[in-house]
Amino acid sequence: MGQWGYRRQHDALDVDGEAEAEQRDALEGARDWVDDHVDRWQPVLPDLNPHIEGAVTRMQFLADHLRRAGERALAEFGLRREEHETLHMLAGHGGRRTLTQLAMDLGAAPNTLSERLDVLEKRGFVTRTTTGRPRAVEDEQGDEVELTDEGHANWLAAIEAAGAEERRLFGALDWHEQRLLAGLLRQMMLATGSYDEASGAYDDEEG
Repeated sequence: MGQWGYRRQHDALDVDGEAEAEQRDALEGARDWVDDHVDRWQPVLPDLNPHIEGAVTRMQFLADHLRRAGERALAEFGLRREEHETLHMLAGHGGRRTLTQLAMDLGAAPNTLSERLDVLEKRGFVTRTTTGRPRAVEDEQGDEVELTDEGHANWLAAIEAAGAEERRLFGALDWHEQRLLAGLLRQMMLATGSYDEASGAYDDEEG
């Protein structure tokens, strides 16, 4: 049934040649360690839905795998995750924010962010200027932070390096499968409730 349904979908899309279709049908019968995990727990938990358990376990593993791959990519550029997030936020706002704005964007305490910016400034990735007056410690939150060309280049290179593993994994799917997966995940995301991207918070609880 599964192979028939798979073949019918791909015949309708007309995207696979005969050899590729045979290879993909063969992969439908392949197993991974999650299948063994589900088989081990189903007798213990008779009501366990094998499809849900398999999907959730694989999503968790893939998310963790991509996170670790991203951290390794950042390490190649000598960046910590929070440092790259700072460069990322600056790049997303035209390359310039005040320290207060940037702290709010990142959900970080201004003092903590200031220390992080000191490191990035020493590396030439950002510059910090005041509004026409000498910097005072108590007035530091008015500083304007600007992404330098070097900082932008390192931010972009790190993204490209981190994205290599994403492209490799999704390369196991054809274009139609990628689109289908994105759509299915969108349905699940919408079922969680509304998400406020600015605050990074979910609004799925009543009153």
